[in-house]
Amino acid sequence: MSELSHVDDAGSVRMVDVGAKPLSRRRAVARAEVRMAPETAQRLRALPKGDALATAQLAGIMAAKRTSELIPLCHPLPLSHVEVTLEVGEDFVEIVATAETTAQTGVEMEALTAASVAALTVYDMAKAIDKAMVVAEVRLLEKTKEQV
Repeated sequence: MSELSHVDDAGSVRMVDVGAKPLSRRRAVARAEVRMAPETAQRLRALPKGDALATAQLAGIMAAKRTSELIPLCHPLPLSHVEVTLEVGEDFVEIVATAETTAQTGVEMEALTAASVAALTVYDMAKAIDKAMVVAEVRLLEKTKEQV
């Protein structure tokens, strides 16, 4: 296992110096899930356009853009694309977030933040009718890097 990137030799936290790294086209995909009662999922599916899912999608996109303000040692990145999709299953909502940039560091934190905040927004919008919901399985699915 390699050393923690945000801790120096003395054990102090630090922002990683990426100044000498070349620019790369970077992409990351993350996923989150909100598990719920089937009745809750049915109610979410029945909502009209502009509903709770659209609100969660927008919240995820906004969160990706503000990741460096939320995670103290993240670099602010010029995001070229953020996409957040939500799909309602039988007893869950699946969120998939994609973030892209051309920069000296990756965008996995932006994708993970987008998926997490979208999931929390679904939870917030449905908590009044389902006290047993669970935000689960927030994870990175893919991370790519191409030289430019």
